[in-house]
Amino acid sequence: MELVNKLLQILCCIGRNRIYAISALKLFRNWRSYWPRGRVLGGSSSLNWMVYVRGNRHDYDGWAAEGCDGWSYKDVLPYFIKSENLLIDEFKSSKYRGNGGPLPVTRPNITPIHKMYLDAGKDLGFDVIDCNGEDQIGFCWMQATIKQGERWSAYRSFIKPHLDRSNLHVVPNTFTTKVIIKDKKAIGVECIRNGKKVKIFARKEVILSAGAVNSPQILMLSGIGPRKHLEELGIRVLADLPVGENLQDHVMIPSLYRINTTGPLTVAMMASTWNSKQYEYFRSGPWTATALEGMAFVYKDLSKKKDSGKNSDIQLHTFSAHMAIPIARDFFPVHYKEAVKDTLFTETDAIETIMFSPTLLHPKSRGTIRLRTTDPFDYPDIDPHYLEDEEDVNMAIAGMRFIEELVGTNTFKSIGIDVNSPSPFHKLCSKHEFRSDKFWECYVRHFTLTVYHPTTTCRMGGKDDPTAVVDPQLRVKGISGLRVVDASVMRNVPAGNTNAPSIMVGEKAADMIRKG
Repeated sequence: MELVNKLLQILCCIGRNRIYAISALKLFRNWRSYWPRGRVLGGSSSLNWMVYVRGNRHDYDGWAAEGCDGWSYKDVLPYFIKSENLLIDEFKSSKYRGNGGPLPVTRPNITPIHKMYLDAGKDLGFDVIDCNGEDQIGFCWMQATIKQGERWSAYRSFIKPHLDRSNLHVVPNTFTTKVIIKDKKAIGVECIRNGKKVKIFARKEVILSAGAVNSPQILMLSGIGPRKHLEELGIRVLADLPVGENLQDHVMIPSLYRINTTGPLTVAMMASTWNSKQYEYFRSGPWTATALEGMAFVYKDLSKKKDSGKNSDIQLHTFSAHMAIPIARDFFPVHYKEAVKDTLFTETDAIETIMFSPTLLHPKSRGTIRLRTTDPFDYPDIDPHYLEDEEDVNMAIAGMRFIEELVGTNTFKSIGIDVNSPSPFHKLCSKHEFRSDKFWECYVRHFTLTVYHPTTTCRMGGKDDPTAVVDPQLRVKGISGLRVVDASVMRNVPAGNTNAPSIMVGEKAADMIRKG
């Protein structure tokens, strides 16, 4: 069983890193879910799915149009290029891609199923493209921060090569509890290091990079946040700002379909001696990547037009892994209720499957992060307000309609997928007419999950923007000598996975900091 556990960790790419925060989310009344964070060097880039997606050009042009001067697509593209070491020969001549940066980007290929995703997209009239190139609309292979079958986290790419520098100090076993502020100026931080309270002082600036959950938590503990909330907890208010507001996160809706051919990753495949030795000796084979192999970015109406002047609406994640197995029940990286898991993962279901997960790229619902107590070791109160806005439900249903179109193509029919044949995932909504709007609404409300892309809790904006916590230089309003540099400053969540945009923010901030 220990070996199987290890294999499933590799299959799902979730690792066994310690969880930084396990917080209650109000998906439904009294329903809760996990929000793991990376309490490890490299942060959550050390336990994510390693997807490299930059987002849509209209994301960043939208940020600039809303008062974030210097954050248009033409402004941020050089920083994406700067950090990247593209190892995909097909795209190396693209003016949108980078070579020689510290972050390797590859295109894993571990099962024969990946080509079917692309062929099905062609069946629907979409182009196969570079989703990080000139235009995002279409189908693409998953691009990943993987090199020679190994994860390349932010730590491995940007920090580890420079550990011998005299001006770099990596201090493990240290927990930051607050920013020290004197006369409206940040002068240092308080930490708990190996069980002892220490203070570290800054000569120039304090740079807070604790992520979309913990940056707002630390700011509020330091007296920077919504006045009413801080006063209720007895915290002296130094700057009345909307810290912890405007929480945005991507949600996805997993959808499982049976197939009549081999190909997807299975526990037996991962447990084989040949595959383990193939990885050990040659760094090749199914252990070298995740089961996430294909992607697509589309408009709600499935228009095939290239850059239509608007942002993409739906992202598709495609997983080449057989998940409807009893062992997966306890390792599937979600927090479904036991009754839901009992429905999904049955001992009798030995038929192989693949999974499609449409993702809402621009949800209308907005969440919050609040302090529960003044103890920095208490997890914050996270309420993402998923699906509160009816438009999000309608967009999720549109995502399921997109999946219907996709699995109804000749490509997927050829491996036995029947759009009219319910899968284990469909059982809980059987009281509704299969594939009706009511059915899909029921399905969406049962199965929607976070993609773990929280952003915008220390939102960037113009000088007079009441929703902004930091200015376009990432400086906290009303407090000198303090910047926030992480996903929390994003104006809006970008159209895609957030690791690459977070690295871009860091690259751009480095130039800002050097300029003073």
